Amino acid sequence: MSETAPGTDAPERHRSGPEDRVLPFTRVLAFVIIPFLVAAAFLLLVLPGATEQHFAWTIQPPMTAMLLGSAYAGGIWFFVQVAVQRRWHRVRHGFPAVLVFATLLAIATFLHWDRFTHGHVAFWVWTALYVVAPFLVAGVWLANRRTASRPEPDELRLGAWTRRAFIASGVVSVSLGVVLVLVPGQVSYVWPWAITSLTGRVVGAVLCLGVAAFVVLRDDRYSSVVRLVEVAMVMAALVAVAVLRARDQIAWHRSLAWAMVAGLAVILVGGGLLLVRFRASTGAGSVASAGPPAGGRG
Repeated sequence: MSETAPGTDAPERHRSGPEDRVLPFTRVLAFVIIPFLVAAAFLLLVLPGATEQHFAWTIQPPMTAMLLGSAYAGGIWFFVQVAVQRRWHRVRHGFPAVLVFATLLAIATFLHWDRFTHGHVAFWVWTALYVVAPFLVAGVWLANRRTASRPEPDELRLGAWTRRAFIASGVVSVSLGVVLVLVPGQVSYVWPWAITSLTGRVVGAVLCLGVAAFVVLRDDRYSSVVRLVEVAMVMAALVAVAVLRARDQIAWHRSLAWAMVAGLAVILVGGGLLLVRFRASTGAGSVASAGPPAGGRG
C-alpha cells in the first residue's frame, strides 16, 4: 500500500532502515523562520530603494537589495517545503547551503558593524537572527540526519551530463562567491553594478548558496534535488526581474553582466526542463504503481 504525502510528487514505497521523516523541531524551525523571510523579501523586492528607512542598513544600489531579496524569496519556498514535506531526503540537502549563507552574513555583519543602522529595530532583528540562525540550522540538520534513508535501487536518478552541469554551476557560483567574500574591493572593478566591501560580501554569500549543487556527488536522486532546483528557479526569476527593473544600474559593457544574464537563462531553462522530466517520470510511476483498474482483467 502506498501513500502520497501532502506537497510531494510521487507515491512512497516502504523503506527499510531509518524513517526518512522531517522531525517536529525541524518543522517548527521552518515555521519560525518563514515570517522573517517574508518580511525581508517584501522590503527588499517591493521597496528596494527605501532600505535607509526600513532595513538594517542602507543598501545601494537597489539591485543589490533585490538580489538579497531574491535569496530570501527562495528561502521562503525552501522552508515552506520543509514545513509540509514528510520525507527528510527531499529537503535535507538545502540545509548546508542555508548554514553557509547565514554564517557568511553573520561574518559580514561583524566585519562591517559601523555600516549598520544601530538605532533601527531591523538592525537588532538582523543581528539576533544571524547570531542564532547558524547554530539552529546546524543543530536541526545534524539531528534530522539520523532519519535519513539510503536510496532505493529503482529510484529515478540524474543522468551523467546533468550531474556534471550541477557540479559546474556549483563551482562557478561558489568560486565567484568566495572571491567576493574575500576580496570584494578587487571584484568591484569588474562587477556588473556598484558594490562596496559590505554589499560585495553579501552578494558573495548569495552566490555561495550554490554549494547546494554539490549534493549530486553523494545523492543524485531526482527527488533529492527537485526542491533545490525549484529554489534556484525562484531566485533566478526574481533576479531576472530585478535586472529589468534596475537595468540602468547595470554596467552592460562589462562581460560579467552578460555572463549573469546567460547564467539566469541556463537556470530557468535547464531547471524547467528538469522539473518537466521529473513530473512526467513520477506521474508515469504513479500510474504504474496503481496497477490495472478493478475488473480490468478478464
